[in-house]
Amino acid sequence: MTELESEVLPLPPRYRFRDLLLGDQSFQSDDRVQVEFYVNENTFKERLKLFFIKNQRSSLRIRLFNFSLKLLTCLLYIVRVLLDNPEEGIGWSHIFWVDRKMPLWAVQVSIALISFLETMLLIYLSYKGNIWEQIFRISFILEMINTVPFIITIFWPPLRNLFIPVFLNCWLAKYALENMINDLHRAIQRTQSAMFNQVLILICTLLCLVFTGTCGIQHLERAGEKLSLFKSFYFCIVTFSTVGYGDVTPKIWPSQLLVVIMICVALVVLPLQFEELVYLWMERQKSGGNYSRHRAQTEKHVVLCVSSLKIDLLMDFLNEFYAHPRLQDYYVVILCPTEMDIQVRRVLQIPLWSQRVIYLQGSALKDQDLMRAKMDNGEACFILSSRNEVDRTAADHQTILRAWAVKDFAPNCPLYVQILKPENKFHVKFADHVVCEEECKYAMLALNCVCPATSTLITLLVHTSRGQEGQESPEQWQRMYGRCSGNEVYHIRMGDSKFFMEYEGKSFTYAAFHAHKKYGVCLIGIRREENKSILLNPGPRHIMAASDTCFYINITKEENSAFIFKQEEKQKKKGFVGRGTYDGPSRLPVHSIIASMGTVAMDLQNTECRPANSSKLTLPAENGSGNRRPSIAPVLELADTSSLLPCDLLSDQSEDEMTQSDEEGSAVVEYVKGYPPNSPYIGSSPTLCHLLPEKAPFCCLRLDKGCKHNSFEDAKAYGFKNKLIIVSAETAGNGLYNFIVPLRAYYRSRKELNPIVLLLDNNLDSLLQCGIIYADNLVVVDKESTMSAEEDYMADAKTIVNVQTMFRLFPSLSIITELTHPSNMRFMQFRAKDSYSLALSKLEKKERENGSNLAFMFRLPFAAGRVFSISMLDTLLYQSFVKDYMITITRLLLGLDTTPGSGYLCAMKITEDDLWIRTYGRLFQKLCSSSAEIPIGIYRTESHMFATSESQISINVEDCEDTKDVKEHWGIKTSHHRNSCSSDQSEHPLLRRKSMQWARRLSRKGNKHSSKTAEWISQQRLSLYRRSERQELSELVKNRMKHLGLPTTGYDEMNDHQNTLSYVLINPPPDTRLELNDIVYLIRSDPLAHVANDGHSRKSSCSNKLGPCNPETRDETQL
Repeated sequence: MTELESEVLPLPPRYRFRDLLLGDQSFQSDDRVQVEFYVNENTFKERLKLFFIKNQRSSLRIRLFNFSLKLLTCLLYIVRVLLDNPEEGIGWSHIFWVDRKMPLWAVQVSIALISFLETMLLIYLSYKGNIWEQIFRISFILEMINTVPFIITIFWPPLRNLFIPVFLNCWLAKYALENMINDLHRAIQRTQSAMFNQVLILICTLLCLVFTGTCGIQHLERAGEKLSLFKSFYFCIVTFSTVGYGDVTPKIWPSQLLVVIMICVALVVLPLQFEELVYLWMERQKSGGNYSRHRAQTEKHVVLCVSSLKIDLLMDFLNEFYAHPRLQDYYVVILCPTEMDIQVRRVLQIPLWSQRVIYLQGSALKDQDLMRAKMDNGEACFILSSRNEVDRTAADHQTILRAWAVKDFAPNCPLYVQILKPENKFHVKFADHVVCEEECKYAMLALNCVCPATSTLITLLVHTSRGQEGQESPEQWQRMYGRCSGNEVYHIRMGDSKFFMEYEGKSFTYAAFHAHKKYGVCLIGIRREENKSILLNPGPRHIMAASDTCFYINITKEENSAFIFKQEEKQKKKGFVGRGTYDGPSRLPVHSIIASMGTVAMDLQNTECRPANSSKLTLPAENGSGNRRPSIAPVLELADTSSLLPCDLLSDQSEDEMTQSDEEGSAVVEYVKGYPPNSPYIGSSPTLCHLLPEKAPFCCLRLDKGCKHNSFEDAKAYGFKNKLIIVSAETAGNGLYNFIVPLRAYYRSRKELNPIVLLLDNNLDSLLQCGIIYADNLVVVDKESTMSAEEDYMADAKTIVNVQTMFRLFPSLSIITELTHPSNMRFMQFRAKDSYSLALSKLEKKERENGSNLAFMFRLPFAAGRVFSISMLDTLLYQSFVKDYMITITRLLLGLDTTPGSGYLCAMKITEDDLWIRTYGRLFQKLCSSSAEIPIGIYRTESHMFATSESQISINVEDCEDTKDVKEHWGIKTSHHRNSCSSDQSEHPLLRRKSMQWARRLSRKGNKHSSKTAEWISQQRLSLYRRSERQELSELVKNRMKHLGLPTTGYDEMNDHQNTLSYVLINPPPDTRLELNDIVYLIRSDPLAHVANDGHSRKSSCSNKLGPCNPETRDETQL
């Protein structure tokens, strides 16, 4: 071993590459071998091929040189023709011999020699074993015709004046140009449009045909009338254009034969070229072409990435995007992997959109397609998920990959991403704005149960509207509802605002009340300059600063408003106050906005601030007595926080959780406040909630099955004190977390907590067992398994039919659901022959024709908050491009996010004891002065007499009281009811005779049945025949309840409430009259914001309240 080690020489200290090349004398005995590695084969032919063919840049230079040579030969041919002066007379020798000057011959010979050598070299390099394939190529034959004769003239001088068709080099120039363009594209690594290449080839083909015909006819006519080159060109143009004047014609047969050949060639070549061009044009129409780099640098554009583009999605995006004035100069580039739909194509051909919308067929995962869309120069990129997919998780995965691809290609382009499932949201957390469909959907469904029509409120706020919807309707509620729907959320810096500038240094509550009283705007939140968090109703402790950004609800933004200051006459003022007049719910306020297109005029009458002592409003005396109720306290500039306690108006909204009620002390479930210990997905916002002290066993979660802890098997046995909230879903997904959290939030009192029942089996028995007759709301969640890819609008079919079935079985139950397509809302609570529904359908069509984005808003289920379309989240995403705060404000209103110091959305109900307040403006003052709450709207329910067709009404002849009830309930005219009764009574004797005959036959057949039994059966049959559909459904439900052992008393109390309609008034005028059972939307300040500072305030008196204050209520509010 030691001998082997001694034989191996050590490596030198510095082993260099030059030692291998020059050698090292001290290591001549070394057996090392130098090996050189080459990327290409190290032969002379391969190196030439690399230079002439494979290398893109050198090959491009060579082809450019070759193209220049061919053009030069054509130019020299024209020079030779112009210098040629053939002898007079007709002779065939003029065709074969020409007059070629010696310098011209020398130049042509040199060019021919170079071209010949280059051609032979390329033949050698491109040889692949078949020499005949190279020889019989048209380009090689033309090259030999134009070069070999010139080379022969070098050795045989008499042939120097021989005619050589050098003009055929134009076809070689065309071939060289095609190869040169291909090499150019390879060299700069860009894919030029195939349309451009084809158009270029077509133009070159036409030029070559015309040039060949011109030169050929001119030369052949040397033996005839000797046409000039210009006249030959004129003849070719006239001939190829099929005009044929006949003033210039070939005279000899060779030129005539050439014309025939050229026409035949043109008839073969040109149609092929045009076919390729048309095919490429059609393909380009499908793919959409490119968005040029020059346009991307000089114009602003946004990119919309979708997996499939439907007409509804396109129109929603375009109408909402271009509703903002500053976006009128933007272009929209749509990047979609599927072919353009026929309806989409028709819409994009409209001049309004064809000048601003560009459709590109391509994938966001390909850099070439992102380059076509100029994504790196885009102002924003919207990535929408396909909610029509059967597998919504797969749709989210596609959205995630698109977002990653766009972020990788254009990291500086703002991303607006829509995701379907909340568990996938953290994958696109890097995006500038993210909207999760299931989060918002479940949160809106939950808030609809405690704050009616929250979904309608949010939908109207995020949609762009002019407030002109329904203004031509004869219905009073439609005009007021449509006018208030024009309110949106805007922002402005306080120091730049006329609305709020005068309230600098004042409390937020003071600024909100006086801005609403003076200008009709509703201040809902602020954002500090040093803090980027938005705070909804930060409370009276917040002092307004000039650098604050104010968020307010109004018909239009302040920049589009004109201010007109006036003074009221004293007499008019006295008359208004004395009457307390109210002309109708739609009368515009004195201090509010008059909405119009563009600029809004604001009539500000009596704008001076009243002194504190004059803010008390005199109330009318009761029953002629002189007793007066206390007036509303003024809103202080710097409020005394010790006096900010909930008033009796809100006593139903808060209750001391630590105090047990008198009648149910032992039955009350204990709750503690805390954060949910387990988060269902990454990225869920932590929310302080009511929790059980100990985790309930899993076996106790089954309502229909007992366990060792309890033996209850239905909702009645549990004895729930509050109304149930039933969620009918197909699976218990992670999105249900966002349904439960808003209903269990810490700011809701214990008495407000409704039991939540999750129903996974949707049938009548399950509905009855889970206690639907004790439920206040039934929430029907979208069924994922019904998503149909074949017909998108059928995605809601199962949900609509299920809801309609439940609506017919339980007509008084509040059923809340969401649909994929807004147009399907017309099928909710569908009545085929209801004249009022038909009138609403006509109104919807009229509003759609007028260009409204909210044509469906007058449908009764949507107006009442019973249904909403999840497509409104698309609008929310589009709005965030202009209003980057909209997603944050929406999430705060829905309770998805909780910011310390920010308020939350809740509701209060107007009772008979509250009607003394009279108007919405006085209610605003009352809430601001007593509990520092900001009202933002009203949910109003009013009775309405529906004109229903006669065929819809089933009348029971035997029960006159039922007939009277139906009449009073539906608002039927007396004449209609009388006619229907008479028709039923006329049929009664005939039905009785038939039933008696049937009874006699039955008694003859079987002697077992007595005549009394037969008569009873006959009467039962007759009653079954005459009973109404409502009674039939009622008996069906009662029979199932009896079969399940459930009491039917609760179902008997359920009445049909179809004679009422409900709607939402956002930021109504201050003089809007309050009505009984109005529900007011409030933004209540955060009770946890200043817990430490409120300890001494719990012992203070309720000086600003209407009645005595409950200390337990104060503890709940102040926590």
